[in-house]
Amino acid sequence: MGEQSERIRYLTVAEVAGVMRVSKMTVYRLLHSGELPGLRVGRSFRVPAQALEAYLRAAATSEEQLSS
Repeated sequence: MGEQSERIRYLTVAEVAGVMRVSKMTVYRLLHSGELPGLRVGRSFRVPAQALEAYLRAAATSEEQLSS
């Protein structure tokens, strides 16, 4: 395995919901629709932290374009 900085950090659905300030059901909808990438581990999901950051950046960019 590589250095600590190369490790991928995974978030739970509850952690993603907390960051986004939405319900867990909203996060599940985003995962099932493919809008937010995630991995299924058993019966639960994990979301790579970088994927969440990219999703939020893209959402902020599209929101700015709509308001212009």
